[in-house]
Amino acid sequence: MGILQAQKVHYTYQSKYQKVHAVKGIDFDFQSGKFYAIVGKSGCGKTTFLSLLAGLDLPTEGQILYDGKSTAECNRDNYRLKAISLICQSYNLFPLLTVEENVTYPMLLRGTKPGEAETTVHEKLKEVGLDSSYYKRLPAMLSGGEQQRVAIARALASDARILLADEPTGNLDSENSEMIFSLLQRLAHEEGYCVIVVTHDLDIADKADEVLRLKDGALLE
Repeated sequence: MGILQAQKVHYTYQSKYQKVHAVKGIDFDFQSGKFYAIVGKSGCGKTTFLSLLAGLDLPTEGQILYDGKSTAECNRDNYRLKAISLICQSYNLFPLLTVEENVTYPMLLRGTKPGEAETTVHEKLKEVGLDSSYYKRLPAMLSGGEQQRVAIARALASDARILLADEPTGNLDSENSEMIFSLLQRLAHEEGYCVIVVTHDLDIADKADEVLRLKDGALLE
């Protein structure tokens, strides 16, 4: 059994003018120590499925299981805080907080003591290639690749073993894209994370351990 499972997951949402069946019966087991890529055309349900894995919403049919327990039955705030980390294309850094403060903030929300948090933050920033010269910089002083590395360091500092990333290299050049994917791949293979990435870059996706191809909300064989 995988650390994260999708069991016959469907998701339908109703707008003012139409009913959209965005995810259709996805069945899949995600394992620790593997790097997964989710690909497909725009509007195929990739981001919706990722949001269900992240516990941002619940399936309208089927279930998402984390360590055998349905996200519908657990405290989803706690699940998002401790079990998973979500990395977004837009980085989602606080513009008025320094690099160090951006990575520290979620740790303090989880109750980590400031001294312990500082040590972990410095370790994780070093892990993504950012030394002490970056600690006091604001996000606006960083390149896109550097901001994304801060976002990844923040995710790693959570100690969650599942990393979900939605188009994490969509705003980056090819060199920074390759660096980010190499880092995520290393976290899966060397540190045992379960890494699940939505991407439009098929060259990068081909380097994943497994590729999930979605079409019209359904998982293709």
